[in-house]
Amino acid sequence: MSEEILINVTPQETRVAVMHLGVVQELHIERISQLGLVGNIYFGKVCRVLPGMQSAFIDIGLERAAFLHIADIWEERHAGGEERPIERILFEGQGVLVQVIKDPIGTKGARLSTQVSFAGRFLVYLPQETHIGISQKIEDEAERESLRQKLQQLLPEDEHGGFIIRTMAEQAEERELQADIGYLRKLWADIQQQARTAPLKSLLYQELNLSLRVLRDFANEETDRILVDSRETYQKMLSFAESYSGAVVNKLSHYAAERPLFDLYAIEDEIEKALARRVDLKSGGYLIIDQTEALTTVDVNTGGFVGVRNFDDTIFKTNLEAAQAIARQLRLRNLGGIIIVDFIDMDNRGHRDEVFSEFKKALARDHTRMTVNDFSPLGLVEMTRKRTRESLAHVLCQPCPTCQGRGEVKTAQTVCYEILREIVREARQFNAREFRILASQQVIDLFLDEESQSLAQLGDFIGKPVSLQVESLYTQEQYDVILI
Repeated sequence: MSEEILINVTPQETRVAVMHLGVVQELHIERISQLGLVGNIYFGKVCRVLPGMQSAFIDIGLERAAFLHIADIWEERHAGGEERPIERILFEGQGVLVQVIKDPIGTKGARLSTQVSFAGRFLVYLPQETHIGISQKIEDEAERESLRQKLQQLLPEDEHGGFIIRTMAEQAEERELQADIGYLRKLWADIQQQARTAPLKSLLYQELNLSLRVLRDFANEETDRILVDSRETYQKMLSFAESYSGAVVNKLSHYAAERPLFDLYAIEDEIEKALARRVDLKSGGYLIIDQTEALTTVDVNTGGFVGVRNFDDTIFKTNLEAAQAIARQLRLRNLGGIIIVDFIDMDNRGHRDEVFSEFKKALARDHTRMTVNDFSPLGLVEMTRKRTRESLAHVLCQPCPTCQGRGEVKTAQTVCYEILREIVREARQFNAREFRILASQQVIDLFLDEESQSLAQLGDFIGKPVSLQVESLYTQEQYDVILI
């Protein structure tokens, strides 16, 4: 078997694991309470236009207003060549048809575009465009031209929209392409009809849920089996496949065994590993992955791997293995934005070229758009990976309430000295009878032991007694100074 897709469904969430040769390559999680918005189409209301930023905020009925930049306004780029500023295109209170192109991430609202597109199984429909594009993954020029001509022959005479031919269209029959065209055109006609009567801030079209997107976007000729552990979801997928993607029907199976599907394939363990900062390599080397709001860094280390011949070969082998592992981790963790990879320094130019080639080859399996630059003068590989939804860590985790996401906490000694300075400040402002320190067990223990002399000196300095009280619920950094 080359590829399997496993789908675990509960009332709260749907989880999808894409397996290749028995190894997890991708993880997707969709929660009912946090459904993704990418692809949804709204009839929004312009609530604010910002000429200085050439952007606008659009109310589409979410908690935060969504963001629309002039570069994402289709009318601006097709207005007879005239470059109009955003204040001449939009005004406050105006209704506008928009599609979400990026989910809200962190404190940022959703990002919008007025250029609408719908993905079918084999085609992407762009009703406001006129050209026919072809997926960059179809590299053979003769094949590209053949597909373009085949599609042009199938299009009705009254068609004014544009299409992008997806990679899966290489294996599609004419009737399947014809069905895709009909489905997408009808979808656009229904949305236009709704937009004529819908009130502002209305949802006009909702993207398919994760289980159905599996059939449309993930399943391909390499997929041998799709296992679903929910009978209800299986029936819905089967019905969708029969009417929309007949080739997938025979690959769908309902998993009814007692042992949980994700336990059987050790997916739960993979999820735990995908949340860890350190990723061990089979050779003994390891990766350190640090994710920040702006970028992600990946550091490659030899660790316990000592090689068999010389140090250069050890580094080369570790970097080759890391190239494969990093590409997989980017997919597993859904890391996006700017990514900096620090491979172990290689003096041999041939080794650098081979590692970079292997890295690009490993990234080719990724469906997400990205750009990759060769080794910089500092020996770093810089790349970007399109970010349209939250990473796996942001979906499953939250910042640590103790360290506030820093990954470190102040030492008990540091907190002790902060408390001593705080008491001096308080003593100069208030004439209290006594100062009481409320802190964690670790901090109080330090005051009673190593810092007992410091505490006594402070009491003499301010001329007031200082007492201690343990608060078991306090973290190491938390404390209060009570004036009595």
